[in-house]
Amino acid sequence: MTDLHPFIAGLPKAELHVHHVGSASPRIVSELAARHPDSKVPTDPEALADYFTFTDFAHFIDVYLSVVDLVRTPEDVRLLTFEVARDMARQNVRYAELTITPYSSTRRGIDERAFMAAIEDARKAAEAEFGTVLRWCFDIPGEAGLESAEETARLATTDGIRPEGLVSFGLGGPEIGVPRPQFKPYFDRARAAGLHSVPHAGETTGPETVWDAIRELGAERIGHGTSSVRDPELLAYLAEHRIALEVCPTSNIATRAVTTLDEHPIRQMVDAGVLVTVNSDDPPMFGTDLNNEYAVAARLLGLDERGLAGLAKNAVEASFLDPAGKDRLAAEIDTYTEEWLAR
Repeated sequence: MTDLHPFIAGLPKAELHVHHVGSASPRIVSELAARHPDSKVPTDPEALADYFTFTDFAHFIDVYLSVVDLVRTPEDVRLLTFEVARDMARQNVRYAELTITPYSSTRRGIDERAFMAAIEDARKAAEAEFGTVLRWCFDIPGEAGLESAEETARLATTDGIRPEGLVSFGLGGPEIGVPRPQFKPYFDRARAAGLHSVPHAGETTGPETVWDAIRELGAERIGHGTSSVRDPELLAYLAEHRIALEVCPTSNIATRAVTTLDEHPIRQMVDAGVLVTVNSDDPPMFGTDLNNEYAVAARLLGLDERGLAGLAKNAVEASFLDPAGKDRLAAEIDTYTEEWLAR
């Protein structure tokens, strides 16, 4: 069987479901932990592997929030953002929509305008240095309730605060005990301000949560959507309306949302005609990266080089990149693939 890893490594890619803090490499996490020694996060990068071993989704949230607590100053924000872009560029990620939770930083005392300036400075510097284009999704941390929803909506829609790179509005955190419909007014405001709707749904709950995300929040893409396969009517709706699923296989195993990779429902999604994109979610925390997720998808779906190129183009189609940018990136994927196969 052909080793697809070299092809994947050079394949131009877009990533649509990847978290800002969750993308901090062990090097950056340990550096931030050293800056803030009152934290329980290990300063030894090797010790982080054990720290990032999760017993269940609730434990993952606890660990994730402990890393969030390391980002305390605008300088921390800028460092994290720029270094995340550097890691993406090494994987030939040309475009990424990075999910950022500004509430987690502003409630810890970071000035909101300084926060926006830090991410924007890092975005522009990263594009100039690496060629990787970053855009933002501001998401509500569901576990923090409606106060966080109000704050996130305000930051996302207020002229003079809303950052230039912002394209979408999301909802993350635990789903159990956090029903989607209560967030409808905040998504309505964000959508009225021109932002796209991209909530997490159906990761640790059933397909009814995905329906709620579509009907109540106007979802244009679904984060995870793992349980959608339990409802054939939902799969048909997703396929007909080209509502993409942001699938994160290794994440689903790490958080115990799915028991094993061989049981992952990605094949059922694809067979139903759903627009599937593959993503890394919180890559260093899960011991993965986007290249590895493409390799996992290749195995689960039986893909060759052209199949992987098609998967990469799914992400371009489902992205909120402008039409000309989509055309350029899709053409770059095609050119790379044809040149690779002609060798």
